[in-house]
Amino acid sequence: MSNSDLASSVDAQFVGRVSPTAARIQAGGHPCQGIYWTPKGQRPRTALIATHYNVDFTEHYSAPYFASRGFGFLGWNTRYRGAEDQFILEHALIDIGVGLRWLRESAGVEQVVILGNSGGGSLMGAYQAEATLPTLAAGAKGATADALAGLPGANLYVSLNAHKGRPEVLTDWMDASVVDEFDPTRTDLALDPFNPDNGPPYPADFIARYRAAQRARNQRITDWAKAELERLNAAGVPDILFPLYRTWADLRFMDPAIDPSDRPCPGCYRGSPPDANRFPGIGRANSLRTWLSMWSLETPKCQGGGQLAKIDLPALVVQSTADMGVFPSDAQGVYAALASSDKTLKLIPGAHYFEDSESARTDMVDLVSAWIAEHS
Repeated sequence: MSNSDLASSVDAQFVGRVSPTAARIQAGGHPCQGIYWTPKGQRPRTALIATHYNVDFTEHYSAPYFASRGFGFLGWNTRYRGAEDQFILEHALIDIGVGLRWLRESAGVEQVVILGNSGGGSLMGAYQAEATLPTLAAGAKGATADALAGLPGANLYVSLNAHKGRPEVLTDWMDASVVDEFDPTRTDLALDPFNPDNGPPYPADFIARYRAAQRARNQRITDWAKAELERLNAAGVPDILFPLYRTWADLRFMDPAIDPSDRPCPGCYRGSPPDANRFPGIGRANSLRTWLSMWSLETPKCQGGGQLAKIDLPALVVQSTADMGVFPSDAQGVYAALASSDKTLKLIPGAHYFEDSESARTDMVDLVSAWIAEHS
C-alpha cells in the first residue's frame, strides 16, 4: 500500500486531556496530548497505545499501518514531551493512565495493547507494572497517590526495539573515559574507546574495565546529585539543571563482535560515534530530581528488570537485527525478565524504526497484528 493509500484509509483524531496532577496551561495546551488513529469510519474494539519519555509519539510511524489493519492506535504524550530535563516518573505514569482511560471510556476500546517502543519500552513497562502491583502510591500524597493507586491496566504487552531500562541504556552509552563532568575535554586515555591503542576490536579485559568505569561514572553523578539536592534544599532552592556530556560511546557502536547483529558498524543513531560523542546526546540536560528519577542506576524506579518481572500479560518481544542502538542481548533481557508464561521473542530484519525498508516495516506490523489477533 502506498503512503497516499495508507493515509486515505485511516482517520486521525487529536485528543487533549488534563491530568489529575496537571491542569491545562494558560495558553491552552493540555498536559496529555495525542492522536488517535483508526480505520476510516470505524470504532475498533482493540487499540494500541505508545508513549515515550520525551519524544513526541503522536505521529508514530506505525500508527497508520496498524489502523489500516483494523486497530486503533493512540500515539500519546505526557507533559514531558520535549522536556526530558524535567521528567518525574510518577507524573508520567499518571498521564499515561489518562490515555488508557480515554481509550476505554471515550473511544469504546475493549482490549488495550501496550506498545513499548524504543526508549518508551521501559516507561510503558513501568506503567503496566504499577497498574499490576502499585508501589509508588505509598510514597505520594493527595491526588498523586490516588491516581497512582488506580492506574488502569492493559490486556497485552508488546516490546518493540526497546531498551530494557532508561538507566541501563544511558550507562551502556556513556563514555567511561570522562574525567570531569563539567569539562568535556578531559579524558582518561587508558579508557578512551576512540583511542586506537584500546581497539577495536576491544580485548575482554578492556571491555570489563570500561563497563565497570561506566557504572562508576553513573554512581559518581548520582552521589553528587543527592548531595547537591540536599545542599540546595537546605538553602530553599528546590532544584537546578546540569549538563551531561559524551553519551555516544557504547563499545558496540564500534566493535561488531560485541553483541553481534546485522547492524552497520561502526555507527550509532547520530552517525559516526567519535563525532557524535562530541555533541549532546541522551540525558544531555537534567534537573537533579530527574537524574535520580530516570537515569541513576541506584535510585530510579524505571529500571527494566524489576518492572518487567511484574508483568504477567501475554507478551511479544520484537527486535530488528540491524538496530544500531538496541541489540539482541537487550531483547533477550526483556524477554527473560517478563513474568508472563505466554511470551514470544522474534528477531526480524530492519533498522530501529524500520526506516531502512518499507517491506521490513510492513512485515513487522503484520507480525504484531497477527499476534494481537491470536490473543483477541
